[in-house]
Amino acid sequence: MSMDRELYLNVLVLCLLTWIAAADLPHTIAFKSGRTFRSSVVFPVAGNVYPKGYYHVTMNVGQPPRPYFLDIDTGSDLTWLQCDAPCTKCTPAPHSLYKPKQNLITCVDPLCVSLHGPGNHHCQSPEEQCDYEIDYADHGSSLGVMVKDLFLLRFTNGTIFAPKLAFGCGYNQEVQDTAHLPYTDGVLGLGLGNSSILAQLRNMGLIRNVVGHCLSRQGGGFLFFGDDFLPNSGIIWTPLLSQSKYYSLGPADLQIGGQATNVKGLPIVFDSGSTYTYFSSQAYNTLVSLIKQNLNEKQLKDAVEDKSLPVCWKGAKPFKSVLDAANHFKPLTLIFTNAKNVQLHLPPESYLVVTEQGNVCLGILNGGEVGLENLNVIGDIFLQDKLVIYDNERQRVGWAPANCNNLPKMDSGDFDLHNDAAIDGTLRDMCPARFRF
Repeated sequence: MSMDRELYLNVLVLCLLTWIAAADLPHTIAFKSGRTFRSSVVFPVAGNVYPKGYYHVTMNVGQPPRPYFLDIDTGSDLTWLQCDAPCTKCTPAPHSLYKPKQNLITCVDPLCVSLHGPGNHHCQSPEEQCDYEIDYADHGSSLGVMVKDLFLLRFTNGTIFAPKLAFGCGYNQEVQDTAHLPYTDGVLGLGLGNSSILAQLRNMGLIRNVVGHCLSRQGGGFLFFGDDFLPNSGIIWTPLLSQSKYYSLGPADLQIGGQATNVKGLPIVFDSGSTYTYFSSQAYNTLVSLIKQNLNEKQLKDAVEDKSLPVCWKGAKPFKSVLDAANHFKPLTLIFTNAKNVQLHLPPESYLVVTEQGNVCLGILNGGEVGLENLNVIGDIFLQDKLVIYDNERQRVGWAPANCNNLPKMDSGDFDLHNDAAIDGTLRDMCPARFRF
């Protein structure tokens, strides 16, 4: 089959499936000899820990599909876009505001009930819109209404599909950090709740409820939904705590330089929405003290003038990269105590950043100062250059060292993951009028 003919057939399949999705017909599609249409989706990731402070993916949403940058967040469930509803308080963003097209979700919709929880959900009438409000640990927030629209997805088996998914249309946002504007267009919630896009795709029979990311220390990486291309070995797995609303891995003890410390039993949560790692106040203060004890004061001095992060040091000359500074520090290890032989190894470059001033700073912060109390949040800085997998089917989280600079190989090379504009144009030109986005 010629490449042009195969492209044409794939587009016609997309047009039909998109029409089915838009018509709200059942979403479990028979595909390839009758098996359930189940594959994976891989997204290129942009961003870095420093200086941007976040990683994001591009999602194509709406009719016609338009690109939006979404912050990757495994610490929350609901995906939302800044929305022209109209927007009473929106932040600067890379793209124009999303415009809803009367696709409101009602208050009695199961996804709305799931989002609010049975005890907190009250409807004045069945036709009432589904409102939402999300508060984040960094004191940011989003307020809006729930809507449904098409998400254009390219699967690893070469198929393109546009399911209709529920998400938040945010018309009032609060942000705390104004140093890195413009922000993304919204947040991609990949938590454990039924309102997450991941759970919705799983309920449609399109993927298994597995999500993962590989964040490169050099910037970029990839995000994936589904598990059909994961390695069969080499991954360290640990069970999730039951009845938790976060990706909670249970207690862990901290070692520095291979030596035990009195920092023990830390309740650990993985959260890709946090740039840095946050330890509870006592653990944080102990760790900072231990790190300073192991430093050569003749080689590193406190850089109190550098306000990039709370704890910074300067060398005899400015550092050019984290690797230049790493030999002054010792590796850390988190030993998880509710599973056998489960450790998260952290070389110095996994907890340090080098600032624009050439100083080296500690990428571990005091969680007590932001209201996290006893919770210890593992953020992006610890997760760099690791394949991290959140397996909701088997209630576990796994990780392995990885080269995150290259996308995984796809089953079909017909579509370039980076060439969104070309694909979108092809769809508009080839779809019959009644199937157009």
